[in-house]
Amino acid sequence: MAQRIEVSGSGGVRLAAWEFTGRGGPAGEPEGAGSGGAGGVLLLHGLMGRAAHWAETARWLSARYRTVALDQRGHGRSEKPVGGLYVREAYVADAQAAIEQLGLAPVILVGHAMGALTAWQLAARRPDLVRALVICDMRASALGAATQRRWGEWLGSWPVPFATLAEVRKWFGQDDPTLERPAPARGDFYAEVMAERADGWRPLFFRRQILLARESYAHDAHWEELAQVECPALVVRGLDGELGRAEAQEMVRVLPRGRYAEVPDAGHFVHYDQPGAWRRVAEPFLEAAAAGV
Repeated sequence: MAQRIEVSGSGGVRLAAWEFTGRGGPAGEPEGAGSGGAGGVLLLHGLMGRAAHWAETARWLSARYRTVALDQRGHGRSEKPVGGLYVREAYVADAQAAIEQLGLAPVILVGHAMGALTAWQLAARRPDLVRALVICDMRASALGAATQRRWGEWLGSWPVPFATLAEVRKWFGQDDPTLERPAPARGDFYAEVMAERADGWRPLFFRRQILLARESYAHDAHWEELAQVECPALVVRGLDGELGRAEAQEMVRVLPRGRYAEVPDAGHFVHYDQPGAWRRVAEPFLEAAAAGV
């Protein structure tokens, strides 16, 4: 189960967070064990994602830790101010606000894609707040202006509104011309960020704001901040994801206390593509981090 919590982010932006209560822990473990003293976990979704994408992960995490997932600004049920700031500083400040207002420090940060970048930037700037970090399929190198143009073209190609959620799943999981092969999990991922309107199903976010958020990190490399992360950090990549093996291993080398893991048969949405394999690589790291090993 998940309880919605309101957080006041940077500049007073209203953010929706979701606290999960323990279900699905080890046999015989009481429900709600995650409310004990083992420490807090904050889950940060990627660009266009939402807190609900972490539901499967949160189910097993919350058996042991206090577990919160945040809808970041411009996403999910959080505020999407027109003319608001969709820059790195705002996203990092929002995550810090959530940690401080919810009493999660020292927190374990688990981030996917853009959320992973937010996580390691916060860990670099406020090491006192972060005990461990999981970076899931996010590059440290600059993505470049060409990728930003392609993203704009791709977002503009979406056949919105979709008549049904089945059409959402089919387009993103099968018909999207950028796909090399069918990806059913990808279709499910995007179905979760759609809402029904009078004319059909449309995204929960504004695509213009998504481009602004991506613009704020696409042109820059982020190696310097990666090197400033003092806590244990696990870099996880899907074997067919966007983060290549060579770059991931270089990220581990740059991180003062970095470790590496990869998930076979997973693309960019690692925790969504292969939730069981994702758990097998993430859980031992998290347990060691919580124990201070």
